Amino acid sequence: MIRRTLSTARLLAGATALTAALATTAGCGSDPAPVGAAPSGPASGTSIACNGSGQLLGAGSTAQANAVDIWKVAFGTACPDITVTYGGGGSGAGVQQFNQGKVTFAGSDAPLKPEEVTASKQVCTGGQGIDLPMVAGLISIVYDVDGVDGLVLDAPTVAKVFDGQITKWNDPAIAALNPGAALPNATIQSFHRGDDSGTTANLTAYLAAAGHGAWPYPPGKTWAGRGGQSANGSAGVSAQVKQVQNSIGYVELSYAETNGLRSAAISTGAPQPVAATAANAATTFAGATVAGTGSDLALDLDYATTAPGAYPIVLVTYEIVCDKGNRAGTLDALKSFLTYTISAPAQQAIGAKGYVPLPQEVASKVQAVIPTLS
Repeated sequence: MIRRTLSTARLLAGATALTAALATTAGCGSDPAPVGAAPSGPASGTSIACNGSGQLLGAGSTAQANAVDIWKVAFGTACPDITVTYGGGGSGAGVQQFNQGKVTFAGSDAPLKPEEVTASKQVCTGGQGIDLPMVAGLISIVYDVDGVDGLVLDAPTVAKVFDGQITKWNDPAIAALNPGAALPNATIQSFHRGDDSGTTANLTAYLAAAGHGAWPYPPGKTWAGRGGQSANGSAGVSAQVKQVQNSIGYVELSYAETNGLRSAAISTGAPQPVAATAANAATTFAGATVAGTGSDLALDLDYATTAPGAYPIVLVTYEIVCDKGNRAGTLDALKSFLTYTISAPAQQAIGAKGYVPLPQEVASKVQAVIPTLS
């Protein structure tokens, strides 16, 4: 098993460099292509290697949908002979479609389970599905409560709210975390994902790790809590919280920002509650380890972190592809697209939209795997 602790200093320095570069670098920047990729884009100096042609079909995680939309514009402009089509539907649906041979790649906010890897061998001739980290982000606990700004919650309280154990906004547990706040005596309306979701898997992993037993269910993509209402996709949850007074839900930061939703700060045991920001999520990613074997780069995340300034509810979205047995007709196009998405210009582009650029230690590993796909 490969286990590598990421350097906090390197991660934060990389994120800072990417942010600074954003002001001067276009989406097709000039980073050198990885070994094995021969840039052939239409513009002089572009780092996008336009090898191959055809249509790349992807499906799955709605957490990465905004990122893929950004990437498709730059990649499609540079590589007009390659069309990328991505549909959401949730991580569970994406993995299912991949293992049915319906899509070239799947987006998933949780690494493949052993049984899913086994199933992938039916479509990855001579190989299997692997997890390539591509989009890093955080999950915001979004809320709409009149007169309440700067809401603070912790894992046990979040667990009890989403499990229907806390039903009023002025519950003593919430009041204790928000001294002086004008919490209304109003019923909490919670919203959760109705589709199988990697966002749900990461949220429930956090609740299980840090909730001190308040979340009585195992982590998973399928919602298990009692009460509340369901909505499909992060877009659906965002829309409901935006429309319904005294509501609460969970979505990726990019959706919270796009919809103008307020995000709760999280009390983790650190000296101060931690705000839902990309910089604070980067601190948590600094403690991630690579737990996959071989070409699989699944990450371990510390959801129970108490490090100062470390936002704990984070997620990594993977692109699921075959290590061997990819479709020959689109293999070169797939490599071109993945090579672009893990590049610094692509990561910095989504970093400006509520995501967290992957640390270079992880990006380098992904860049080394892509040329080996066959």
